[in-house]
Amino acid sequence: MAAIRGEDGLAYLRRRGLGALADKMGIEFVEFGPDRAVATMPVAGNTQPIGLLHGGAYVVLGETLGSMHANFMAPEGHVGVGLDINATHTGSAVEGRVTGVCTPIRIGRSVSVHEIVVSDEAGRRCSTIRITNFYKRIDA
Repeated sequence: MAAIRGEDGLAYLRRRGLGALADKMGIEFVEFGPDRAVATMPVAGNTQPIGLLHGGAYVVLGETLGSMHANFMAPEGHVGVGLDINATHTGSAVEGRVTGVCTPIRIGRSVSVHEIVVSDEAGRRCSTIRITNFYKRIDA
């Protein structure tokens, strides 16, 4: 577990990388530690045809936050892989950046569950996402 080994969260992200999709969508982490992770994403370039932030973009931000945090907290020799994700969109961002705040609900030995709340620049909640990751053993 990177968190237990004392590795700084943002250093962990720099070492690991976010992946091509997160890079293309402009996701940037601003806080990352054992208790929560925070990232932002621009609305521009991630919209649906009528100019609203695409619902799938909210989910990508949520999955990026939840999965990266699950892997940061993973037991030694394990990797977090997604089992389930769901999202409820309750608002629509049309400009600026959205911010996702990810908090662990449960970090267990075999699964983790995270909640991600995505808000617009005015602080209005736009989406609530829950992701469950399974800790799969990896060969060294």
